[in-house]
Amino acid sequence: MPQIRLFSESDSIVELTSLLHRAYAHLGKLGLNYTAVDQSSEVTAKRIRGGTCYVATLANTLVGTIVVQPTYSKNECEYFTRPGVAAAHQFAVEPERQSLGVGRKLLDKAEAWASENGFRELAMDTAEQATHLIELYSRLGYRPVGRVQWPGKVYCSVVLSKRLQPDA
Repeated sequence: MPQIRLFSESDSIVELTSLLHRAYAHLGKLGLNYTAVDQSSEVTAKRIRGGTCYVATLANTLVGTIVVQPTYSKNECEYFTRPGVAAAHQFAVEPERQSLGVGRKLLDKAEAWASENGFRELAMDTAEQATHLIELYSRLGYRPVGRVQWPGKVYCSVVLSKRLQPDA
């Protein structure tokens, strides 16, 4: 089973970016222009700096990643500005490691981070056409709470959220 740990300065941004490209390639072939399909290493680094990045490793090989961060003060997606809502993004698992529990462990870690930092919910978004991902997230307790049209994207995203703590 993979180890989940914080991304460290000794980890390779280039390697992480390559993992993102491989993990999102199928979605790109469907015509969905997710940022992670072809983002530069500089964009990967910038997105990591915006939150807390976890990686999954297996035998010292990077096999997955997720970034979790506090609520945004401003965002095109109103749901991501709500108090008590943390956001997860840049979530990827090496294609040959998908369906083996790596993603579940990464989500567990992101949910734990959000809960430990006082957030009541963890939200994310994915393209409406990525029905397999929406179904997966739904099975894991996430529910659709909205939609967003990100600038420059050819698809509309479904925003999904999972309650981690009861309302105060």
